[in-house]
Amino acid sequence: MEGKVLIQFRNIVKDFDGQIVLKGINLDIYENEFVTLLGPSGCGKTTLLRILGGFIDANEGSIIFDGADIAKVPPHKRELNTVFQKYALFPHMSVYQNIAFGLKIKKMSKDVIEQKVMKMLKLIGLEGYEDKNVTLLSGGQQQRVAIARALVNEPKVLLLDEPLGALDLKLRKEMQYELKRIQQEVGITFIYVTHDQEEALTMSDKIVVMKDGEIQQAGTPQEIYNEPINRYVANFIGESNIIPGAMLEDYKVKFDDIVFDCVDRDFKPNEAVDVVIRPEDIDIVEVDQGKLSGEVLSVLFKGVHYEVMVETLPGTSVTVNMHVIRNQDVTSEDGKEKISANDFYVDIEDLKELDDKEIVARADAQAWNPESDEYISISKIEYDLKEELGEYPVTFSTAAGTSVQRRIFVVNQPFVKNERANEAVMAFNFFKTVDEITESVALDTDLKTWANAQGWKLSDEEQSVDISVDYDFDDENISEGIYQITFSTTGREFKIHTTDYVEEGKEVGLTFFPQDIHVMEKMEF
Repeated sequence: MEGKVLIQFRNIVKDFDGQIVLKGINLDIYENEFVTLLGPSGCGKTTLLRILGGFIDANEGSIIFDGADIAKVPPHKRELNTVFQKYALFPHMSVYQNIAFGLKIKKMSKDVIEQKVMKMLKLIGLEGYEDKNVTLLSGGQQQRVAIARALVNEPKVLLLDEPLGALDLKLRKEMQYELKRIQQEVGITFIYVTHDQEEALTMSDKIVVMKDGEIQQAGTPQEIYNEPINRYVANFIGESNIIPGAMLEDYKVKFDDIVFDCVDRDFKPNEAVDVVIRPEDIDIVEVDQGKLSGEVLSVLFKGVHYEVMVETLPGTSVTVNMHVIRNQDVTSEDGKEKISANDFYVDIEDLKELDDKEIVARADAQAWNPESDEYISISKIEYDLKEELGEYPVTFSTAAGTSVQRRIFVVNQPFVKNERANEAVMAFNFFKTVDEITESVALDTDLKTWANAQGWKLSDEEQSVDISVDYDFDDENISEGIYQITFSTTGREFKIHTTDYVEEGKEVGLTFFPQDIHVMEKMEF
């Protein structure tokens, strides 16, 4: 919104007990603008509002209000008022008395007070309610009184801290339009705090999306929705299909191994990006007419439209056996050392890369002092592996001679190919003790390591594919036995909003225009 800049936040930093909640906020707010600070709890939006209101001080930075720094101006002298979620009305006063309270403090004449209060009652649609006790009003009516009490003092800015949070859904929707109408009629700046994306989209001239004390993006509702800067903003504003991709060159983006025309530019060649396509921007067509094709997984009627899930790329999975065995620690004769290791499998093609360090890691071999639990170095590893399928002994020993013997199974390990998804997945059966599983602090990661689970692109074996792990045992109460572990890649599912019904299980095509593809910078976590 063009016009005069009314408020300038410059490098606002705030911490509470050493935890930084605002990390250098810079933001301009214009006259007569409806600005919404949007984000989850703890993102810093209310803290920024309270700093502007003068209720707390920033550690660093300045706030310029109408050309002047207001850091030293007390709250009651700042040309703004605040409406809180709980309204903070005076229960012993009538509607008229609540609205008139601030004017009486200013010692205005009775006739001026009456004119202003009656004007406010008309503005909020509560004419005839002036003598009612506020405790007898509905939540929506109480909120209107709180707004009128703030506006009657004619502030330049109205601060609203989640004022619709206490209302039911129907009333919230009604009050969204009412607030926007009031803001337009009184012609002042509203700064509104919420975590509700619908409120932000409905009312705002500008939305400021915040995360962890930083502004992710600021812009009009249309800019934020249609051109989100990253995955976080895209997910927070509306529903999204977000796909990892690569920006090959200006106007050319590749995802799911297909090159698409787009309208984005100024990325580095082959830069890793995220691509967002909104559900309403995808059309379901015949298979031969689609840019992508897939199977309809589910159809859900949402009232105005159907929400259709289409799988364009199936995931790839492999299931292996985890042999849970009893603890097989070996204790030295003097009782000062313990050593343990597990059998493990290795693919015959990986034998050339199998060195001592890899064998220790794959066998999870370790030695320790049972009294102090301090680790003892494994100084000697003995084995004689041949490039032939079979079972080979391996012995791990400490310098003092404490040793344990286990087996290496050399196998021709098959892998699961998924030509359609251009990927493959492989994992090995493995052996673990009960203690190793129950003591794991990152079991999913450990299971991938123990099974040597890996995924890669068929077209480029150097390009890895992320895999997830699934199991149905209770890791805190596991017993000896054989358990199945499944390692999978994530298939590609697209969410589509359409008014046309489509049957589950049907093969369909998906199409969209270049302008429907929005390329975003890859977000670091």
